[in-house]
Amino acid sequence: MRRERVVQPHHTDRLAAAQREATAVRSAGQKAVATARGRYEGSLAQSFVVRLKAIDFTDQVMLFGAGLLVSLLPFLILLSAFASNRIGDDIALRLGLNRRASGIVSHLLTAAPATLNFATATSLLFVAAGTLAVAGSLQQIYEKVFNTEHRGVRGLYRLPIWIAVLCLVVAFESLVSKPVRNAADGVGLVELVTFAIWMPFYWWTMHFLLAGRVPWRKLLPAAIFTGAFYVGLGVFSKFYFSSTITSDSRTYGTIGAILGILTWFVAIGAVIILGAVAGAAWADRKNQPSATDTG
Repeated sequence: MRRERVVQPHHTDRLAAAQREATAVRSAGQKAVATARGRYEGSLAQSFVVRLKAIDFTDQVMLFGAGLLVSLLPFLILLSAFASNRIGDDIALRLGLNRRASGIVSHLLTAAPATLNFATATSLLFVAAGTLAVAGSLQQIYEKVFNTEHRGVRGLYRLPIWIAVLCLVVAFESLVSKPVRNAADGVGLVELVTFAIWMPFYWWTMHFLLAGRVPWRKLLPAAIFTGAFYVGLGVFSKFYFSSTITSDSRTYGTIGAILGILTWFVAIGAVIILGAVAGAAWADRKNQPSATDTG
């Protein structure tokens, strides 16, 4: 005779309990997703993400960082050569490099005192044109972030003025930061000085390149975010770029340091764009009427 398998009652109860538990977990998960989606819709985070997508953040960061490397860096090297200054030491200082990595960068960017001739004048013109293009791309980024109309040729005269002010700020920050970094208690003071110098510069940059079409008050959050992100990049650089540049130079030779410098410029581009987008999203969020105001 065949024996039929009999399902015991306690097995049935266990199966039913497991099904109920799975259903409860699935329902709780769906509720959590719905709650998170409800909080995300119309939130500051959504506004931030939407703005990043609108300006093609990844492409803009890579293009802007590459433009800084191929245009602004040679421009500063030429200017430092005429001034008999060592741009490599300044970059190593900003990257927070140790002695070995600093030596690699300084050796790579060493320039002899320049004399004005046809070749150097031509090079200066080319890199100046490239630097103007970088300034123009920054102007267009700010116009997209703050939803202002592109002024075209009407705003071109602002670009060389911005570059001149940038060079002055870089020189001033180098002059002020060196004694602060050498001070025994200059660890936190360096970041404070950096923020105090660059936050007002970014604030003025946005207002100037946008031709005053966005009020100072609305630009202040973006300037604060950008300055804070720039300080954060400086702290991160101290722990990252020394080993990276040393490793890349060991693998690719001295030119491998360029990869680290390119990464740093791309990070600067990310800092500038993220700071502007975060500030614009924050300002718009603050200016939106609340539910009590609309009710």
